Parts: sequence; C-alpha cells; structure tokens
Amino acid sequence: MSDGGQRSALVTGAAGGLGFAIAQRLAADGCRVGLIDIDGDGAVRAAADLEGAAGFRCDVTSEESVIDTFGRFERTFDGPPDILVNNAGIVRFGDLLEHTVEDFRKVTEVNLVGVFLMSREAGARMAARGSGAIVNITSLNAVQTSPDAGAYPATKAAVAKLTEQFALVLGPKGVRVNAVGPGFIDSGMSTPIYRDPKVREQRGRAVPAGRIGTAEDVSAAVAFLASDEAGYIHGQHLMVDGGVSFSLKNQMPRKAPKEAGK
Repeated sequence: MSDGGQRSALVTGAAGGLGFAIAQRLAADGCRVGLIDIDGDGAVRAAADLEGAAGFRCDVTSEESVIDTFGRFERTFDGPPDILVNNAGIVRFGDLLEHTVEDFRKVTEVNLVGVFLMSREAGARMAARGSGAIVNITSLNAVQTSPDAGAYPATKAAVAKLTEQFALVLGPKGVRVNAVGPGFIDSGMSTPIYRDPKVREQRGRAVPAGRIGTAEDVSAAVAFLASDEAGYIHGQHLMVDGGVSFSLKNQMPRKAPKEAGK
C-alpha cells in the first residue's frame, strides 16, 4: 500500500454521477482518491470536494493517455493505486439496425477497450507489488438486454467476461478482480429517466426490493469488494439491482397450474 498504509484508489468517469459517488465513498473510507474523466476540468472540480483527492484528464480509449495518467497518479500519490474502479461508460440509444459503425465502435472503445487498458496497466503494477483490487462496473444490461440500447448491453456483458479473464491472470499474483452490475439506479446516465414520476413509480414496482436504487447502494458494494473484508471474493459479478435480474417471470401474468390428475 502507498503512503505508509493508507490506500489509494483510481476511479474512472468520476467527474460526476455514479463515478463521483464511488470516489466519495472510497474517500470516506480513508482512501486517497484519483478521479479521472475525459472532462478533465470536471474531474479537478470534483476532486476539490474530497480531502486528499486529485483530478486528472484521461481518455480511457487512448493507450498513450492511460499510460500517462498512471504516471501522473504515481507521482501524486507516491505509487500505483491499491484500488482501480472502472466506471467510465457511454451509451448511444436507438434502434440497433439504425446504428452507425461509428456509434458501435465508440461505445465499444469506451466501455470495453477502456476497461482493458486501465486494468492492464493497473494490474501489471499491482501484480509487481503483490496486492490490489480491481472493480469493474457493468450493468443490468449485461444479463438482461434492453430495447434501443444499441451496443451497450454487448459491451457490458463483455466486461463481465473480461473481469473473469483478468481474475484468472491476476489472482495468483495477489490481485482480486470483481464486477458490480447496477440495476435501476437513479444516478448518472439514468437520472433523466427518473425525472418522470410515472416511470419511477412503474419501475420501482417492478423491483422485488420495492424501490429504485441509488448511487450509494452501488458505491457501498464497490467499497466492500475493494476492501480486505472481501479478501476471498474473486472473479465475481455482483448484481446490485434489488432482485430485478432474477424476477422476469414476476412481471408476466400466469395462472396457477392445476393439481396433477385433476
């Protein structure tokens, strides 16, 4: 660990929304946090609200930018991160048949290639030290596709499998790799959806837990998986969705079957 025992964390897509909530939680847990975002100014402003944090601009789709960012992080925090949270992601809504190749490639570059580049660079540094934790943010869309979500579900499903692959490689080197799959969460890209009270009420009723989730629900799961308390949890995909991912049939009308023989 860096700084004589105080952990450090690097969170992508942290200028606002879910990424910032995760950075807040890790900072509250005592980590020194590096916030990175394609919006570098936004990352710097967000970091100013957290004690001991720093913000950096980073394009996670660029190998050069990612490597440069790790160098800046290491100079600022006296070493590589103890924790990496791959949160950065984008979506291009619309009919998949009408998507352009550019749309598909952009979403894939940010959501999948970005996770690969960040995990490769962090994983190599953590492995050299013999410890570390990586937490990738997927989505309910990784296990339940949605209409008009374009390439997003495919990329998030791929991140879940990439999590397992990095776990196989990095586990023997002392680095744990897991993923968190948010469900209906009122944060970040989903916030505009829940401004409509009817949509919020309808979706809330569809959740077995009875409510829409919050950024704090997700950040708590991330903090746990990044902590020593999760020391024997590795290569897992934890759904933080109030039970939606297993309750599809609960939304379908169904008559009780007749007793056999009657």
